[in-house]
Amino acid sequence: MDERQDDKPEITREMIALYDDYTHVSLDRRRFMDSLARVAGSMTAAVTIAGMMGASAKAQGLTEDADERLETADVTYPGATGEMKGYLVTPREPGPFPAVIVVHENRGLNAHTRDVARRMALEGFVALAPDYLSDLGGTPTDEEAARALFAELTPPDVNANGIATIAFLKTVPKSTGKVGAIGFCWGGSTVNNLAVASPDLLAAVPYYGGQPKPEDVPKIEARIMAHYGGLDERINAGIPAFEEALKAAGTDHQIFIYEGANHAFNNDTSSARYDKAAADLAWSRTIAFLKETLA
Repeated sequence: MDERQDDKPEITREMIALYDDYTHVSLDRRRFMDSLARVAGSMTAAVTIAGMMGASAKAQGLTEDADERLETADVTYPGATGEMKGYLVTPREPGPFPAVIVVHENRGLNAHTRDVARRMALEGFVALAPDYLSDLGGTPTDEEAARALFAELTPPDVNANGIATIAFLKTVPKSTGKVGAIGFCWGGSTVNNLAVASPDLLAAVPYYGGQPKPEDVPKIEARIMAHYGGLDERINAGIPAFEEALKAAGTDHQIFIYEGANHAFNNDTSSARYDKAAADLAWSRTIAFLKETLA
């Protein structure tokens, strides 16, 4: 009997580090692919591996836009300088429900982020996933084009649009007016910065997001629950200073590090980096935290 081994290429830490540098620092795909080919042994292998580390078309356990338990809508609302676009999901029950902003990665408002918003609504929240590329015309369908646009955003404008999103959620009919936020990667950094900028944000849940400046931490009034992958050296370098500043300011906070998990461990469209055990545990902690804080 011919017993064949799994022919999927092995994805090493070096490969993932190259991918993270490409997607978060250099944005130079040619350099990334050339470097990956050298590590993988060929360009053919590099193309396969890049696909495994990137996002697939369909998430595992994807929720449905037409789920009869939910009401979904693409909405527009006033931003800081123009019209913000977003995806609003509410439970069909009368409510009211606390509200949660779901902030996307540096790929923009895509199918995965919409899926996360639906998951949040199924937990009993009004969930709004804003498109932070709205001022630039909205998230393009091409992931590479979307990623490149983030360099054009400025922190003050991003914060201002976050504050405008909180204001809008307070007016949604089924909302209690209590607002929290969860964000991933770029969205995690955005949630941290929104916590600094807005006293109206009650709960902030950054997943593997860059930390705010230590001197800005005393401005945070929200409760913080931060999640990090243990292998995410680039982002984790900022944890000690962040934690020290949170403690010094007396900020209510929890920090969880999931050993063996990579950056973007919650994104189930990336087969190479998704870690179901870490994602499920972080999600259960997140939901309990948001329900307690926004009650």
